[in-house]
Amino acid sequence: MPLPKMPSKPASVLDPTEYGAVAPAKRKADKTAAKPAAKAGKNAAPSVKNTAAPKAQTAQPAPVSSAAPAPQKAATPRKRSSSPAATEKPQAAPAASPIAAPAQLSAPESTPAPTKRSAVSRRHAPGVQKSAPSRAADKSGQSKLFVLDTNVLMHDPTSLFRFEEHDVYLPMITLEELDDHKKGMSEVARNARQVSRTLDALIGGVSEEAIESGLPLSKLGNKDAKGRLFFQTRLKVDQTPLGLPAGKADNQILSVVRALEGDFPGRAIVLVSKDINMRIKARALGLPAEDYFNDHVLEDTDLLYSGIVALPEDFWAKHGKNMESWSKNENGAAATWYRVSGPLIPSLQVNQFAYLEPKNGEAPLQVQIKKLNGKTAELKTLRDFSHTKNNVWGITARNREQNFALNLLMDPECDFVSLLGQAGTGKTLLALAAGLSQVLDVKRYNEIIVTRVTVPVGEDIGFLPGTEEEKMSPWMGAFDDNLEVLNRGDAEGGDFGRHTSNDFLRSKIKIKSLNFMRGRTFVNKFVIIDEAQNLTPKQIKTLITRAGPGTKIVCLGNIAQIDTPYLTEGSSGLTYVVDRFKGWEHGGHVTLARGERSRLADYASDVL
Repeated sequence: MPLPKMPSKPASVLDPTEYGAVAPAKRKADKTAAKPAAKAGKNAAPSVKNTAAPKAQTAQPAPVSSAAPAPQKAATPRKRSSSPAATEKPQAAPAASPIAAPAQLSAPESTPAPTKRSAVSRRHAPGVQKSAPSRAADKSGQSKLFVLDTNVLMHDPTSLFRFEEHDVYLPMITLEELDDHKKGMSEVARNARQVSRTLDALIGGVSEEAIESGLPLSKLGNKDAKGRLFFQTRLKVDQTPLGLPAGKADNQILSVVRALEGDFPGRAIVLVSKDINMRIKARALGLPAEDYFNDHVLEDTDLLYSGIVALPEDFWAKHGKNMESWSKNENGAAATWYRVSGPLIPSLQVNQFAYLEPKNGEAPLQVQIKKLNGKTAELKTLRDFSHTKNNVWGITARNREQNFALNLLMDPECDFVSLLGQAGTGKTLLALAAGLSQVLDVKRYNEIIVTRVTVPVGEDIGFLPGTEEEKMSPWMGAFDDNLEVLNRGDAEGGDFGRHTSNDFLRSKIKIKSLNFMRGRTFVNKFVIIDEAQNLTPKQIKTLITRAGPGTKIVCLGNIAQIDTPYLTEGSSGLTYVVDRFKGWEHGGHVTLARGERSRLADYASDVL
C-alpha cells in the first residue's frame, strides 16, 4: 500500500501513548453517556453520538438547565420535617395557603419533558449534587420553580431563557440589587442593564392580572423558554431563621424560598445562585439550592477539541482500498493529496491534523484533513517546519504539535487560529515569528496588532502613565522577551545593528488596549490575542468580529491559568471559540503538549 512521501527528517514527537486513538475515545464517550441515559427513562436526553459533538459532550437525563445533576446515590440534604418538598415523591395539590400567591403556582404542573432538548440544557457538571425535590421532579416530569439570585442574572443576562419548560421566580430584593449594580462601565453593570431592559420588554403592555399569573418567557422570541416568569407581587411573612439578620439581601431571598416552599409543598422550589456561601447557607437551612451551569461550553475540559487525532494502526487497511493521490503546488510548496474512504472519516473535522506513527520501517504520516464528504475525506501532507530550510524567521518546529501550529499560522487560507497549551510550549514565539515573516518577508499583512486583557495576577499597582501603547507595554513583556529571541541572530552590525533591528521590528508591532476595540475594523492585519483564557465569550466575540478583509486572528492561551474572577475553564472565551470554530474550513486549532522553554520550566510544570 503506498504511503505519503514525507521529509526524511521528521520533527521530534511525543510518545504515541500520550494521544488516544479515535475509536477507543469514541467508545469511552458513548459508554459514559449511556449510563445516565439508561437511568432517566422516558425523560432522558439523547445520548452523545461521538466525542466530537460540540454541544452534547455530557448528555444528562435531567431536564433542568440551571444546575448540574448529582449521582443518584447522592446524600439527601437535611430538610425540615414540616416541609413535604423534602420527600422523594411530589404530593398532590396543596390546600389553601394563608399567604396569597399566583394561581399558576398553586399546584405542581405535570409538564411532559420536551422531545428535543437543547444542547445547552444538557450540559451539566458531573458530580455536582442536585436537591431531593429537584430529583423527584425530574422523575415525575413535573416543572420546577427556580428562584434566581441576583448574581445569576449579572453573570449571564440571558439566564432567564435557559430553564426550558420550568418557571422562574424573581424576588423583589433581586430587582433592588440589580438597580444598585446598574451604574458603571464594568461587565457586571452592563449585564445588569441588559437584564433590566429584558424585564422591561417582558412586562411592557401587560395588565396587573397578567403579571400576577406569570409572564410567558417566550414572549420575546425565545422558543426554548416554555416556562413563565413570576415576580414577587406580595409581601411574604418574615420566615428568616433566628440568628440571621433580616436586612441582608441573601437572607431575604432565603426567606422568600422558605415561604414559597411552605405555600406549595407539592412543587420543587429550587434556589439558583452562583454564590457558594449562599448555597451552603440554604442547604444548611434545609432549602434546595443549586449552582448555575448553563454558561459553560464544556464541563469536562478533557473533552475539549485538541485539533489533533492519532490514526489507528490499521488505518490504511480500512481506508486505502480505493485511495486516490495527486500532487499540488500551493504557496510555493508542493504537497501530496489523498482521497480516502472508510468508517473513521465521519468522526474527523475539517482542518484537523492526523498522524500515524511509523512502524516496521514504514514512512510516517502527518496530514491535515482539508475536505469531508460523508465517509470520504481529502488529506493533505504537511510542510515540515522542523527542517532548517523551512524555518520561519529563524524558528523551526521542535515537536510535532509545533509543526502543526506553524502549518496553520503560515496558511493564508486559514483566517482564524487558536493555540492552547501550558506555559513554555511556544505559543507566543510561534505566533510572533509567523507574523513577522508574513508582514516583512511575504508582505501578506501590513502590521501585527497585539492585544490582551489587563487582569493582574496579584494586587493592582495602580494607574500607568503615558499613551495607550505605553500603558500597555508592561502587560506585553512576553512579546518583548520573544522579540529579543527572534532578533538575537542579527549579530553582523553588533549591538547597534541589533538595537536598530529591534526598533524596526517594534515599529511593525502595534500594541492595542482591549477597551478601545469596539467599532474598529482591521484590514490586512495579523492580530494576536494573548492570554485569551481571561476573556469572556462576549469579549472574545467583540475582538474576532473586528476582522476585516485579509486579516488573520490568532488566539493564544492556557485555560489552566485563568485570572478573571468568576471565569472557569468551561466558561472561558478561549474554550468557547475553540468549540465553536472547530470544523470551519478557514479556521484551525492545535493544543501544544510539550514544553520547549527549558528543562527547569518543564520540570516545574510537572512537579509544582
